[in-house]
Amino acid sequence: MRVVIQRSKNSNCIVDERVVSSIDKGFVILVGFTTDDNINDINYLVKKIINLRVFNDDLGLMNKSIIDINGSILSISQFTLYADTKKGNRPSFINAMKKDAAEKLYELFNQELSKYVPTYSGVFGADMKLNIYNDGPVTIIIDSKER
Repeated sequence: MRVVIQRSKNSNCIVDERVVSSIDKGFVILVGFTTDDNINDINYLVKKIINLRVFNDDLGLMNKSIIDINGSILSISQFTLYADTKKGNRPSFINAMKKDAAEKLYELFNQELSKYVPTYSGVFGADMKLNIYNDGPVTIIIDSKER
């Protein structure tokens, strides 16, 4: 399981020219699943995400978590995080989890996150447009297989 976390001042997700979800301060998380991901990967990443200290304290140091700042999460499914670009110029997505299984894990991931912070999502499998006001910019990539 791989996530790209972006610290955000405000962001939204648009599907069919309609805003389906939005957040103010918090994280935009792009999340992708690979073939052998399971609940252990979800639990690991949820713990990492909610405790990640990348928000500024009163001294301007990145010392606060998303919980500390009462932030929100905009979670967006993105199978392209498992693009294999080793051969040729057209990426292969063979390492991405199949749609039905990935959708179940994505829903579970969002449910687990929502136990700690307000969590909003895009529409799984849809053509989504994201407006991300990246704060910093701060962007962190975490892969559950690289612990």
